Amino acid sequence: MASPKPVPAATRTVSSKKATPFFPLGKPGPRTTVSGTAPSVKLLTRVEQLRLLTKAEKAGLLSAAEKFGLSLSTIERLGLLSKAEELGVLSAATDPGTPSVLFTISFLLLLLGPSCVYLVPEDYPWEIALQIVVALLSVIGGSAAFAASNLVSNLQKSN
Repeated sequence: MASPKPVPAATRTVSSKKATPFFPLGKPGPRTTVSGTAPSVKLLTRVEQLRLLTKAEKAGLLSAAEKFGLSLSTIERLGLLSKAEELGVLSAATDPGTPSVLFTISFLLLLLGPSCVYLVPEDYPWEIALQIVVALLSVIGGSAAFAASNLVSNLQKSN
């Protein structure tokens, strides 16, 4: 005797007063929006309003990048933009929680450097080298995360 086929997960209903579809985690399903949420971020419009490309050109960032071999044709050939989208970097810029996450990361990194210098003893030369490396990486990473937090925050602001 054949057993009945299982019902697909997307069509099962949860028993309650009204039947609602059940969508397990990780499966596509209907998305509802909550009224009163922030409007979607239009990154290119905001980049244009802030005149970021003009500022980058005046600062000489574009010519410096080209001297290091990073031109628009190189970016296209390497597929850097599609790789950034696959990793979620470009969509993270529109997420309202990104600036606070980046700020928290910068705060933790900037605390890591002095903590390492204070906690790691200075008995051997490799311990001193460890202190220097961790302090430098935490200052550079914390500063970069702080700058990225401010940039993303400014991009997400509306007029």
